[in-house]
Amino acid sequence: MSLTEKVRSGDRLSLARLLTLIENEDQAGLAILGELYPATGSAHIVGITGAPGTGKSTLVNYLALALRKVDEGLNPDPRVAIIAVDPSSPFSGGAILGDRIRMRDLSGDPGIFIRSMASRGALGGLARTTHSVSQALDAAGFTWILIETVGAGQAEVDIASTAHTTIVIDAPGRGDDIQANKAGILEIADILVVNKADLPGADNTRRTLELALHMAAPSLEDLSKGEDSSGWTPPVIATIATEGNGIPELKAAILEHRRYLQASGEQEARERARVAHQLEMLLRDRLLERFLDSDSKKNFEAMVEAVLLREQSPYEAVAKALEKM
Repeated sequence: MSLTEKVRSGDRLSLARLLTLIENEDQAGLAILGELYPATGSAHIVGITGAPGTGKSTLVNYLALALRKVDEGLNPDPRVAIIAVDPSSPFSGGAILGDRIRMRDLSGDPGIFIRSMASRGALGGLARTTHSVSQALDAAGFTWILIETVGAGQAEVDIASTAHTTIVIDAPGRGDDIQANKAGILEIADILVVNKADLPGADNTRRTLELALHMAAPSLEDLSKGEDSSGWTPPVIATIATEGNGIPELKAAILEHRRYLQASGEQEARERARVAHQLEMLLRDRLLERFLDSDSKKNFEAMVEAVLLREQSPYEAVAKALEKM
């Protein structure tokens, strides 16, 4: 039996091996992913992001358990895959992969698969191959794929181009951070969560987010100009992840958002955006690799030197390099 067949049959060891090949961008692994790609498109991808210390890993832990339960009779055995992205050291390149340690309670469930990934210097909260890993998990038959981002804060916008449903977690006690993150939260969040809701200031945090959502809603003037008001309004849900409080409400909100995407046609639009985003990333990476292969390191260093000496601007240097290609 080939590796492709083993992955499709649910063999976890073969799946882990394939994911390692994909993370290393091994051509054999990418070829297998190509064989599996027609089987993708069934999983619902949920992104979980937020600043460090908001309790993302604990919430993912309980959310995975909740999603494993039969949802509205649609799937008698929903399976959950978790991709936990951890930051890589800028010095050694390694990662602690602490999220997997915090999710050890899930290890005994055969219907839950956890994959830790090091960001390997990638920005935006995800690793470079997170898209591809999620596609492999989709082809392997997982109903839900949860992606937990690095936890860098407002800069984590890549998850919105990867997930069908994006959950942004906040927590009380972060002071002006709420104000600093507000614009980013409103732009990428489908669901807002105020975790650690038992701490002082939780009600104020929730009110602040609800007010921000209200201010971002279309005004009467906008509606008079024909702006659509029938879209999705992100709910604000209070949770205490360490106790499992609010998790049923969060699951219900995810299911409701999935129904909205399917009924409104937004699901197809987001899938198109996901594909376009991945193609743009791959093209950018491959073009850079091709340029560095075709142009010697010596010529590239000469470009750097010319820019440093103010002999030409970075734009001029790149334009001349592209002309040579």
